[in-house]
Amino acid sequence: MKVDVLLGLQWGDEGKGKIVDVLTPKYDVVARFQGGPNAGHTLKFEGEKYVLRSIPSGIFQGDKVNIIGNGVVLDPSLFKDEAVALEASGHNLKERLFISKKAHLILPTHRILDAAYEAAKGDAKVGTTGKGIGPTYTDKISRNGLRVGDILSDFTSKYNKLKARHEEILKSLNYKYDLSELESKWMEAISYLKEFTLIDSEIEINNFLLKEKSVLCEGAQGTMLDIDFGSYPFVTSSNTVSAGACTGLGVAPNRIGEVFGIFKAYCTRVGEGPFPTELFDEVGEKICDLGGEYGAVTGRKRRCGWIDLIALKYAVMINGVTKLIMMKSDVLDSFETIKACIAYDVNGKEYDYLPYDIADGVKPIYVELPGWKVDMTSVTSENEFPEEFNAYISFLEQELGVPIAIVSVGPDREQTIIRDGEN
Repeated sequence: MKVDVLLGLQWGDEGKGKIVDVLTPKYDVVARFQGGPNAGHTLKFEGEKYVLRSIPSGIFQGDKVNIIGNGVVLDPSLFKDEAVALEASGHNLKERLFISKKAHLILPTHRILDAAYEAAKGDAKVGTTGKGIGPTYTDKISRNGLRVGDILSDFTSKYNKLKARHEEILKSLNYKYDLSELESKWMEAISYLKEFTLIDSEIEINNFLLKEKSVLCEGAQGTMLDIDFGSYPFVTSSNTVSAGACTGLGVAPNRIGEVFGIFKAYCTRVGEGPFPTELFDEVGEKICDLGGEYGAVTGRKRRCGWIDLIALKYAVMINGVTKLIMMKSDVLDSFETIKACIAYDVNGKEYDYLPYDIADGVKPIYVELPGWKVDMTSVTSENEFPEEFNAYISFLEQELGVPIAIVSVGPDREQTIIRDGEN
């Protein structure tokens, strides 16, 4: 049995949560493999809206097993808030959600360090969410971190040792802070965390595969935020690409089956960093308003632009994408023409691939396609797609070399069209 991987191909916020929820009935297990509570997966169904930050998006579907993998960094305080809210809405988490002992813990001082580091950068800030993700991964790589399994024995001494290390750094940065409230809430959340089943996730997942159980690996953020292959240094601190499922869950490369790559029919980005197709005019504002482009966790307004096929082709290549999923096509319903970037002009030189640096002097080269001018939110099958919309899909498939298997035409679970041959 192989695992399937689902991930974002742009700068995050592609709509992964909704698609995990839609695909979950086909799987026995849904496992999150990287990232932390800096990214929110939004799901809408039955008139309710849910935002998940650490808990896998398969939690709403029946009796499926959900796993937070070793590649995830977990803030007990934020996890408790999220879990308690879900339990209050009638979802039994403790029977179906399992947490890797090897997942690293985000300490209160990690969040303070995040703010201190960002403040120290001044105009060169990265645009971090301030959730402590970067400092936690830094401690992991430098072999100083605390893991979920550490809460089971001699935890206080381990915690105090790492806390003291952080306070020395904060002192050297001359950063003023108040830890008391954060720390008190965090310690209460550690007790709550102990109520869940903590597992050796790599063993459990491979045992599921031996038993012919189907597993969907859920990623966070997007390919262009990958620590190695994204728009460095304006990236996250983990591997958001399909290879991250191997290290983030303990799954061998030859165990990967389908790779679902999710993208928006246009493009967005939150925070700082290069964005070649960003729009600074009324068109960009219109896309933002129609798409409700505000961060699910931070509430920050997203930067908006036309679809970037140079970056998308790169993401398809890096991830080995086998099936594409296009989100938010309905946002473009009212446009007379749709633009797509097919090349970059970098200081007079044309690139049809992603160059090393896309920060300065990059101008997008566009093609224009006719808009479909149809309310796609009422479409219920592929047979109802207008001619211009089919032409847009065909153009993207030709450019990207991978079939578009699923099209989302609205935010609700039911507004998801699975194309012929993909059932």
